[in-house]
This record gives sequence, structure tokens and C-alpha cells, in this order.
Amino acid sequence: MDNSRDKIQENERRAYSLSDIDQAAARLKQLMGSFSIFTFSGDMGAGKTTLISHLCALLQVQDHVSSPTFALVNEYHYEAEGNDRVIYHMDWYRLRDSADAISAGMEDYLLQAHHGLVHCFVEWPEKAPGLLRPPYLSVNITTAGPEEREMTLLAVE
Repeated sequence: MDNSRDKIQENERRAYSLSDIDQAAARLKQLMGSFSIFTFSGDMGAGKTTLISHLCALLQVQDHVSSPTFALVNEYHYEAEGNDRVIYHMDWYRLRDSADAISAGMEDYLLQAHHGLVHCFVEWPEKAPGLLRPPYLSVNITTAGPEEREMTLLAVE
């Protein structure tokens, strides 16, 4: 898409509170036309899964959205333009490195996203950075207080 709302400024920053997290999720939804892969970084408890859950709610995902820490990957479905769309929600926290991620099949999901067939939301991408190749959107979440967060968006192209 070549829509200005789908463009991001370098290191775009957005502050949000947990009570208005849907605004942050709506910004990510706007960028789904430009990116098929979103990586989510931040400290434990920063709200990566919470933000993804709100994004999935805006997309009207009917599946239960939860952290895939033990399963490594959860699959969600939503409808867009009359078609079934798939999101693979990955959590790489338990992976040791890129080789471990390849053994677990993560590369296959990312390849589907690069071909525009699915979207991938990757938590803890720093565990296997060798698997990520541009383009993707990096979302870094920092805790600014008990209810306050800041997300920094960076287009990796």
C-alpha cells in the first residue's frame, strides 16, 4: 500500500496507558498493509502479549489469544475482504538460538509471511535474530510506569 497512514517515521514513538491500549493496537493494524512480520521486544511483563491480544481483538480474531510460550506458535484466524487470514503468533523466549528456531520450524512460518500469505507476530525476536530478514516492523515496548507504556516502531527494510 502506498497510503501515508501506512508509513512510519524513523523510530516512531507512541506513549499509551493500559486503558487506551487499543489506540496503540490500532496503529499496528494500520501498518499491517505494509508489513507481514512484526517483532515485539521488551522486558518480561512489558505487555507484548497484551498488545498483540488487543490487536487481534481489533481484527476480530475469533480464536483465543494467549502467550505461545510453551507451544512456541499459536495460529489465529480473522476475516479480511471476505477471505480467511492467518496470523502466526510466535514466542521465541525458550529458544536458544537461530539453529534451535530452525529446528522448531520457525523459518517456514516466516517464509509464508514474506510471500504475503500470513502475518507473523514474533515475541522475543532477539533469541533468533538470524531468522529475521527484511522487511519487518520492530515494535519495542518499554514500561514507563505501572499502567504506562511506550512503543517504538522501526521499519527494518
